[in-house]
Amino acid sequence: MAYKRNPMRSERICSLSRYVMVDVLNPAVTAGTQWFERTLDDSANKRLSVPEGFLAIDGILDLCMNVTDGLKVYPKVIEKRLMSELPFMATENIMMDAVKAGGDRQELHEKIRTLSMEAGRRVKEDGLDNNLLDLIAEDPAFHMSREELDKTMDPAKYIGCAPHQVEKYLETVIRPLLDENKELLGEEAEINV
Repeated sequence: MAYKRNPMRSERICSLSRYVMVDVLNPAVTAGTQWFERTLDDSANKRLSVPEGFLAIDGILDLCMNVTDGLKVYPKVIEKRLMSELPFMATENIMMDAVKAGGDRQELHEKIRTLSMEAGRRVKEDGLDNNLLDLIAEDPAFHMSREELDKTMDPAKYIGCAPHQVEKYLETVIRPLLDENKELLGEEAEINV
């Protein structure tokens, strides 16, 4: 499709990845039929599956480098998508706040489930914006205004330890790998087909 970026190369990555995943089964199938008795079907199989797997992975990595070269991230698109789904993710916190304000948990759970289904149907079937927060604000059982509900829409409230975990992973795993292989950084993969 004309609006997509790098679709053929991304599809090729997917295709080669499936090949490698299936190639992993090759030794298991061989073991299941001859129990690694070092017969010719074992060695002939290895002479094909091992190098073909490495060649496929090499191709996958070249394609990944080519696809991600010059990658652009669009924060506004990410934010818009996140904010359209966030009301659904926040329903547990909204329900707990309403219970703290004196609401009945069982009743609120059923109401929030019903309102979520209604909002979801509106989004999926009619292609309209997510109006879950408006529906909750209009329901007297929640005793919450739209302004109070908007305060629950901070994405940082729903990510837990993720920022710390990502930073730690980047620092302890990725940074050492990049430092160790800095002479390879900046390489470009040329894709001819």
